[in-house]
Amino acid sequence: MKIGIIGTGAIGKAFAGQAAKAGYEIVISNSRGAASLEAIAKQLGSKVKAGSIEEAATADVVFLGLPWKSVEAVTSSVPSWKGRIVIDPTNPIINPGFIVPDLGGAASSEVVAKLVPGASVVKAFNTFPPEILATDPKQAGGKRVIFYSGNDAAAKQVVAGIISRIGFAGIDLGTLHEGGRLQQFPGGPLPALNLIKM
Repeated sequence: MKIGIIGTGAIGKAFAGQAAKAGYEIVISNSRGAASLEAIAKQLGSKVKAGSIEEAATADVVFLGLPWKSVEAVTSSVPSWKGRIVIDPTNPIINPGFIVPDLGGAASSEVVAKLVPGASVVKAFNTFPPEILATDPKQAGGKRVIFYSGNDAAAKQVVAGIISRIGFAGIDLGTLHEGGRLQQFPGGPLPALNLIKM
């Protein structure tokens, strides 16, 4: 399985490092182009390759490591999302100013799902800071918990497999409308909880 990562900020790099250590082939990308990522790819290891956004978006699984304000513009630049599994770790915050946009009553991942037509969106990896995501998921005799939610059972199973292979303990919260709200920051009760499953 190949994983494409769009966005190489802190969350994208943290996930890339963990997924590469677990043996996945990774393509990292950003709006500045592959040449700007060669050093980061080398630092993350031989499983990581720098590529274009279009190349990352053709992977089996695509991780959107983007700030909220960039999600619509970047996803609309991809010709087709059909058949992809999209992991959404975004939180609906616009900085500077910590502005929370009006989503019209939808969960943020439901908004993202409309921006990637034909893809199956799974909300995951958004409930604690990148510096914690980057550390060893095995803690205190147990495994750090990653929550996930989505509307496609098969896509959730794939993402659950990635979570497990990386070394985390996955907990399925249900649909994007229900589980996505529990995970969402701000507003949900689960962000910032650093839980260990024994």
